[in-house]
Parts: sequence; C-alpha cells; structure tokens
Amino acid sequence: MDTIGLIAGKSDFPLLFAKAAKAKGVKIVAVGIEGETRPEMEKLVDKFYWVKLGELSRVLEIFKAEGIKKAVMAGGITKSRIFNEALKIDGLMKSILVKALDKKDDTLLSMITATLRSSGIDLLDSTLFLEDLLPEVGILTKAKPAPAQEEDIRFGAKIAREVAGLDIGLSIFVKDKAVIAVEDIEGTDAMISRGGRLAGAGGVVIKVARPKQNMRFDIPVIGPQTIRSIAEAKAGCLAIEAKKTLIIEKGETIELADNNGISIIAVKI
Repeated sequence: MDTIGLIAGKSDFPLLFAKAAKAKGVKIVAVGIEGETRPEMEKLVDKFYWVKLGELSRVLEIFKAEGIKKAVMAGGITKSRIFNEALKIDGLMKSILVKALDKKDDTLLSMITATLRSSGIDLLDSTLFLEDLLPEVGILTKAKPAPAQEEDIRFGAKIAREVAGLDIGLSIFVKDKAVIAVEDIEGTDAMISRGGRLAGAGGVVIKVARPKQNMRFDIPVIGPQTIRSIAEAKAGCLAIEAKKTLIIEKGETIELADNNGISIIAVKI
C-alpha cells in the first residue's frame, strides 16, 4: 500500500495513525471534518481536504480523484451535532439516514462502509500500524487495583459489555458493585464526571468493546484526558478490554495515572 485514504474524526487517534503510517513510508490523503478534526492534521499528511459534517459525496469525490482504493476511518464525531445543528447533509448521506433502521453508531457506520465499498474503496482496520497501542492482559501502572476494585471490575465487566452491545455507550462507572453512571451520547469524560458527582471518591471506570466489535471503526480509546477526568472524579481505577482498546499517548497516559495513584488494568472479557 503506497497510499491510504484517511477519514479523520475528533481526538488524537487520527494524528497517531498518520504518524504511524508516515513511519512506515505510507502516504496519506486525509479528509478532515470541520468542527471535529484537529487542525494540526494538515501538517502530518501528504494531502489534506476539509469537508463539512454530512458531505459524504464530497469524500467519495476526493478519494476518486486521488485514486484511493484503501481507506481508514479514525476518530469519531460529536454525535449530538446530528440532532442539535442545522447540518447541510448531502443527498447521499440523507439517503443513508432515511434508510437506516436506527441511528446507532454501528448501523450508520456499517452503511457508510457499504457505500464506500460500492464506490471501490475498502475500509481497513483503524488499528493498522497501531497494534503496539492495544495492550495485552495485565496491569499497566505501578498501582494495582485494590481487592474491592477487582470485585467491581468482575461485577461490572459483563454489564459494560451488555451496554456496549446495545450500542448505548462503551463505558460505565461502578462503585461497591453498583452501576453509578453509563456512557451515552455525551461521551466518556462526561460519564466519568457524572459518576464522580454521584458516587463521591472511589469507584472504577470500565471501558469495553462491543461484543462483535468491528475494528474498522469506533473502537474504544483512552488517553491522557481520560485519566484527567478520572482523577478529577476521584475514581481510583480504570479497567479496559485487552487487545481491543487503543491507548493514545501511551507513555503519557500511564505516567499521568501513576502520578495520580490511578491503576490501569487490561482485562479479558
């Protein structure tokens, strides 16, 4: 693969992918979404184009003009924008929204993937070149989960998986074997903040993949901001699903957790 297309959403995820691809000598033609993609992405890729949220036809036009046959989708979007903004959605995206049985992430992304495929573009795993950032089972920090936290992880892991399977969210906040907060359209950081307000100090954040996680899009991601949110909420432990959760800025994330006495553990679910 000499050149790959990149549909870049929010967070550092697309930036990490672009850097990793560059290190492998792969050229990147990236499409950034206005209001979502970080501006510094422009300097990390070989060609860059801005599109508005909902301009799927424009994305296809760009990739066709650039001869793109393989692409990666990295980083999500702020889903609430779909409901709160008067978006100028193009005809192609509008037809997907009309035909979709629901507005679940998996449903919409699967239909977008099928549309790309019908245009001759194969969507690759978003973890391409980033396998080292998917941790194996084990404790990643100096601090180890306390026995009570381990019990909360065992209690909450299956519940988190069921919530993820319903496409509600990928994270939950647990304390004393009670689910305090569940991630929704607001995202992980908002859920952690809510859990901290409701439960006070202590508690465990559990983040998992969907039961049949499609690694081509919307995989679980944590990073320094996740740890800052956990520290602010005064929670003490983060459990993630091993080999299916991407750690952005891994060194900084673990160091930040160590500095705040937060344990991070990768578990098999």
